Amino acid sequence: MMSDRDYTLIIDKSGSMSTPDQAGGKSRWDTAQESTLALARKCEQFDPDGITVYVFSGRFKRYENVTSAKVAQIFQENDPAGTTNLASVLQDALNNYFRRKAAGQAKANGETILVITDGEPDDRKAVFEVIIQATRQMERDEELGISIIQVGADAQAKKFLTALDDQLQSVGAKFDICDTITLDDLEDMSLADVLMNAITD
Repeated sequence: MMSDRDYTLIIDKSGSMSTPDQAGGKSRWDTAQESTLALARKCEQFDPDGITVYVFSGRFKRYENVTSAKVAQIFQENDPAGTTNLASVLQDALNNYFRRKAAGQAKANGETILVITDGEPDDRKAVFEVIIQATRQMERDEELGISIIQVGADAQAKKFLTALDDQLQSVGAKFDICDTITLDDLEDMSLADVLMNAITD
């Protein structure tokens, strides 16, 4: 399943991403950079045209065909600041997938969207709605997967992600396409390992 599939990585660059998780340790932003690099290297093996990377806070930026060589540049161009407007960036990524699918340009095995975030989104309801609408445009369960991975230990973010994981179909989604991973699930795994698992799952 990993080959002939597109990968999109959405990285939270809200202000709290500059927080280190241990005293004197690396910031969440640094951890995200290392993990993005590992993911890009892995994806290059079966998708040589690179991955799509978004960075978002209040607004978002989209980078196409990101290979491991381009990752450092993206992180140099962006600094953590602002809010967590997850709904709009997710909407853009999903619209992009459905546009390519309609034009016959999507990969045969569909797409995996990975989100790295550390806080609760500005508008929880909007995130639910974006995902529910996307499932209604899907023909089969496995064509689209969204994995949301929490870095940091924000309790509200964890509550939101758990709800997203467990309640999507009960509030009207056609398929359960969302998988969320919180800090507790990470335990001994690095963020890079979690990203790898999400794309091979």
